[in-house]
Amino acid sequence: MSSRESADTEVLVAGAGPVGLTAAHELARRGIRVRIVDRAEGPAVTSRATATHARALEVYHQMGLLEDVLRLGRKVDRFTMHQRGRALARLDADFSELPTRFPFTLQIDQVLTERVLRDHVRDLGVKIEWGVALEDLEDLEDLGDGVRVRLRHGEGEPETVTVPWLIGADGAHSTVRKKLGMPLLGENNETWLTADAVLDTDLPPDSLHWMHTGNGTILMVPFPATNTWRLLDTVDVDRADEPEVIAARFARKISEGTGRPTTVRELTWVSVFTIRQRMIREMRAGRVFLAGDAAHVHSPASGQGMNTGVQDAHNLAWKLAGVLRGRAEEKLLDSYSAERVPVGEKLLLSTKTATGLVALRNAAAPVLLPLALGLLSAVRPLKRRVERKVQREMSGLALSYPQSPLTVPAQETGGIAPGGRVGCSAAEERSSAGWREFSAELTDPRWTLLARAGSTGGRKVLERIDARYGEAVSVRSVSETGDDATGPHPMADPGAALWRGIGVPGTGFALIRPDGYLAAKGPLTTAGALEELLRGLHLVPGPSAPAETPAADAPATEKPE
Repeated sequence: MSSRESADTEVLVAGAGPVGLTAAHELARRGIRVRIVDRAEGPAVTSRATATHARALEVYHQMGLLEDVLRLGRKVDRFTMHQRGRALARLDADFSELPTRFPFTLQIDQVLTERVLRDHVRDLGVKIEWGVALEDLEDLEDLGDGVRVRLRHGEGEPETVTVPWLIGADGAHSTVRKKLGMPLLGENNETWLTADAVLDTDLPPDSLHWMHTGNGTILMVPFPATNTWRLLDTVDVDRADEPEVIAARFARKISEGTGRPTTVRELTWVSVFTIRQRMIREMRAGRVFLAGDAAHVHSPASGQGMNTGVQDAHNLAWKLAGVLRGRAEEKLLDSYSAERVPVGEKLLLSTKTATGLVALRNAAAPVLLPLALGLLSAVRPLKRRVERKVQREMSGLALSYPQSPLTVPAQETGGIAPGGRVGCSAAEERSSAGWREFSAELTDPRWTLLARAGSTGGRKVLERIDARYGEAVSVRSVSETGDDATGPHPMADPGAALWRGIGVPGTGFALIRPDGYLAAKGPLTTAGALEELLRGLHLVPGPSAPAETPAADAPATEKPE
């Protein structure tokens, strides 16, 4: 057995699925030395998650891999419901209350998403170690030494390494979670059958198709490849090892449900699975973190699993990187569990509801369903409310952190409240130079401080913050013209569309976290007040920062220009 201090590794990531790859990517692009291992002999080749929602697409934009993902996926912005051979209703994507530049769901096989992530992780110099299983761990936090981990390379001798930090992204059967003694709490629900298939059908592929089939339902999800669909049966799960039977059964149910002749030409994958709704109560234990399915598992009914896991990893990585690079105090890491555990709790509730709606086992459904959906189609305001609610639940855009320890309440009530996501619609981005530049700014891995100085004093405040915190915070001086005289790193906002959208006072500031959520906003006063805010959020000045001086308390409003 070999044993060593892993001086070349700052974070060990267990699991090379989308969650582990996201964590590795975001750490590596911030200069952290990452090692990522997976017990599998190679990348997954069977299909799993298919839906990537708007918030995850925003995360991929920040990571710099959005275009590669979009190129491989199919945009879907409709949900059509069928019964007894006719379409009862169609829900369209309504993002009017949740502005985003990506107002759709992208259907892309998780196998392809992982391939994009692997390529980008490789480009950052991180090698994925396949066939390396994490077998045991010991948290050495009391000694300040990190985590001692036992790894096994295939059938070879085990390797023991000590690393400063460990991220368990090793799935629903997580070894990391089990070794920490943190059981998943919750319940098992239904058993469903799912299959990937090539179909002959004229159903439009820009929509998901759901059909009630008597005592259960069928769900059809389009893949990017022509005529290829993910099929789900909520009732008949037997004979899964007989592809001819499964193909014929799906063909019959789809034809009867939609009234359109359908042939299942080929099944490429079939699986029967039990839906589990479980989670842990803490996502950190000392120097060990859990993310994705290792921390919470739930129904696939609304396609939330991979999306939520990616956002877990994204949330964690910028915080851990800040601590490792000396730009933040370790206390910042407490916010990870504080923010993401409530997300998991809410997700379990919403996916449980979605599971019931997808399965629809109510005996009165054959009679009530056409009436309810007929009313929905006839009453436009009601239909729009339902469409907006669907997007609120599924897109991830409504997620906010108002109770986070990293959220500072504001007196200003207009615009975006602290804790909320800072984003705009595609139309706003096209029409506003300010929103366009801010969208590009989101790819910077640092915090962002937007400020309108309005005076010589205000400019000096921003210059002071830039000099002391510039390694952790991107300081941008916002003005109508983006003139260099307004302060460091000018940003043009003609017409103040960005400023009004966030809801900042005339000569004020907005502090945005690396993941795009608003931490604080308010009037621009003194450098001392801004530094106090940053210290309260556990940020620390860079090693070459100038010393604090009494001038830091000079008011931003002195010597107006």
